[in-house]
Amino acid sequence: MSRRIYSVYVVELSKRVFTDNRRFRDANPQFNGVLECLYVGMTSKTPEVRLKQHLTGALSKKGHKISSNIVQKYGMYLRPSLYNDLNPLTRDEAVKMEEELANKLKRLRYAVWWG
Repeated sequence: MSRRIYSVYVVELSKRVFTDNRRFRDANPQFNGVLECLYVGMTSKTPEVRLKQHLTGALSKKGHKISSNIVQKYGMYLRPSLYNDLNPLTRDEAVKMEEELANKLKRLRYAVWWG
């Protein structure tokens, strides 16, 4: 049985998310408005396929929404320079890396939503 390959990915969000969404703003007190607003996620699909799922509001086979509302509304494009060197990963590695990458980007003063 082959192991499924996972990836972490980063989507640049419109800066409107910072002014429009109080939860996003409250989660990013370190943000000074200079750098970008980002979403960090993990997937067993390619980052390109996963972004398309977010942007189209995709549903699972059972009818559950599998897209992030923030990415669906504010997502613009992938930022591969922020994650390409981290992939491929196992599922356990991807779970840890998603949080580590989000926290690293926040320390660099990006505004970040993840999970």
